[in-house]
Amino acid sequence: MKSIPLHYSPDTHAVHAGEYVNDTRGHVGPIYQTSTFVFSDAAEGRDLFANEKSGYIYSRLGNPTVELMERKVAALEGRGLMLKAKERGEDISVYCRAFASGMSAISTIVFTALSAGDHLLADTILYGCTNDLFDNVLPRFGIHVDFVDCSDLTALEKAFEDHPNTKMVFLETPGNPTMKLCDIAGVAELCKNRALLVVDNTFATPILQRPLELGADIVMHSGTKYLSGHGNVISGLAIGTDEEFFARMHSMQIDTGGVPSPFDSWLLNTGLKTLPLRMKRHCENAMKIADFLDNRKGISRVLYPACKSFPQKELAEKQMDGYGGVIAFEVEGGYERAQLVLNSTKLFCLAVSLGCVDSLIEHPFTMTHAVVPEEVKAMHNITPGLIRIAVGIEDAADLIDDLDRALGSR
Repeated sequence: MKSIPLHYSPDTHAVHAGEYVNDTRGHVGPIYQTSTFVFSDAAEGRDLFANEKSGYIYSRLGNPTVELMERKVAALEGRGLMLKAKERGEDISVYCRAFASGMSAISTIVFTALSAGDHLLADTILYGCTNDLFDNVLPRFGIHVDFVDCSDLTALEKAFEDHPNTKMVFLETPGNPTMKLCDIAGVAELCKNRALLVVDNTFATPILQRPLELGADIVMHSGTKYLSGHGNVISGLAIGTDEEFFARMHSMQIDTGGVPSPFDSWLLNTGLKTLPLRMKRHCENAMKIADFLDNRKGISRVLYPACKSFPQKELAEKQMDGYGGVIAFEVEGGYERAQLVLNSTKLFCLAVSLGCVDSLIEHPFTMTHAVVPEEVKAMHNITPGLIRIAVGIEDAADLIDDLDRALGSR
């Protein structure tokens, strides 16, 4: 296995971290598309099951293709943290566990950390299915959930006082679809010695934001999005430094079965190698498009951290290395106008998800956030006129031309 110096850049780690050359001498890591592995003899099988020998038994328990990808994600999300620890003379290990989907990652994290009677504080802006899991599923298992604006540290402190049995805080930053930011370091300080802080870093990726360095306990991703980058994988990931917790989470995953396929993991590892390059282009394109939208008639607001009108622009500059590739904007005329725009683009594909090399457009109110209660959508101004675009890596001028035409006359 290649040993990559920690001080090498994320660009280099994205290409080389986790990679190895096996006995076949193949340049690219192989896909071990197998359900089970053969023992050399009965004694080896016994020793593997007794954990007296390391090796592979069954792909639900472990697979070398999956583990290669996990090492690369761990390096990208944790290299800065490990480098700072090394400079202090400390030794920190970063662990990554891959899952069948982002929702599988979230649910496994929660069910590993929490039991009946425990309490979870979640931010009020979440992906629709995350919101539904917390609002409708967890209470059935005796896990109590309250939603609090985690961008308001005073409100979060008050929530801790009201719920002293809180064991976990969960947030997304940037949030979906409003791009709302939370001060990760500030939230982490409030969570210290109180609760596990879990941060969904899907929108930013480790190229733009590294929550572990800011004090988060666990970072999760929908690997379906930017990490893969090509819209051909469903995957989730969890990254952290607590070896014991990740061992328990692995055991929970084995028992509940939310494991990724070797082929999906191979595709994701391939996508990761171009992640830094892609994120640079996503951000460059989104900046140009946000500026275009911010100055176009017929649009009442643009939600993107780089915009001067964005209320948390200073926080974005503080904790992020770029503004990302997702923009939300509201058209005048409500749903009728939004529907016309959604149906009129030629380059922007009308589809949910994000992080693909091609640009996507969707309607949060009736699509990604359809399951979110009406009062929550109203609280966060997720209106029928709001459109979310996930900017790809095409030519920005062509994307602007496509949007300009879809938006109609000035």
